[in-house]
Amino acid sequence: MTLVVGDEEFLVDRAVGSIVSAVRGTDPEAEVHDLVGGKVEIGELTRLASPSLFEDRSVVVIRSAQDLQKDVIAEIVKYTAHPADDTVLILAHPGGVKGKALVEGVKKAGAEVVTVAKPTKPGERLDFIKAEVRRHGRTIAPAAAQALLDAVGSDLRELAAACGQLAFDTSGKNIDEAAVARYHRGRAEVTGFAISDLAVEGRLGEALEQLRWAVATGVAPVLIVSALAGGLRSLAKVGGAPRNLRGAQLAGHVGMPPWKIDRVKRQLSGWGPEGISIAMQAVASADEQVKGAGTDPAYALERAVQVIAASRTGR
Repeated sequence: MTLVVGDEEFLVDRAVGSIVSAVRGTDPEAEVHDLVGGKVEIGELTRLASPSLFEDRSVVVIRSAQDLQKDVIAEIVKYTAHPADDTVLILAHPGGVKGKALVEGVKKAGAEVVTVAKPTKPGERLDFIKAEVRRHGRTIAPAAAQALLDAVGSDLRELAAACGQLAFDTSGKNIDEAAVARYHRGRAEVTGFAISDLAVEGRLGEALEQLRWAVATGVAPVLIVSALAGGLRSLAKVGGAPRNLRGAQLAGHVGMPPWKIDRVKRQLSGWGPEGISIAMQAVASADEQVKGAGTDPAYALERAVQVIAASRTGR
């Protein structure tokens, strides 16, 4: 049993993914059940953790565990007192008081606790960049790390993608400022986010024009995918936030500055949950394509932009 605590989506996803990978490293056939807290029904964990006829190992991931119903929390806490030997349970909780009974109950049962802290200061984000580069067996000069932060922005998922791209495409042990300048040209944030904004606003022609310009001038496809995904995640977060939240409360809930929330609210016109889901699937497919599963990253990006624009109903 593992409890992952933290409100930074990227770091939580990475922590959960590392546990799942470790299980599949020892048992490639392990079945993974990925659930969302608000949709878990009573008895579901008991059913998934029941011994199978073939003694297969399974992993049950419950994200947004703070949204679990009280009776489901009681079931999970009871289960953790006597967990199944062939089931790995992973609970992801953002911290805070909501769902506190679950956190206290699984801790008392002996669950391993993994806490992921979100970098909030510029110096912490620079440390994150350096650590990401080290994950790929490389180092990065302080000036280069600052240049990358300035070019890409503070989103950890996008920074991680940029670090991975630089480590993959540049030579030598140390990544210097010149390498960052070659790949990002000081325009990564502008082009990536400009394409994303145009796509989610349904301005397909302009989005494709900007996309083709970005690809032609050497902007890494993985950064464009990250920007598209970030734009859609912003729509989902703001669109799914409680209606009674305003100002600083809303900003704290969705993890965005007020100016960005205002822009996303304007972009939400014409979007519904189904459209966002379809668009996210298209971006996930493009992400696989640009990372090696396909032969034409530019086509994969254009297809994703077309699906995003088409998924906006305009109503």
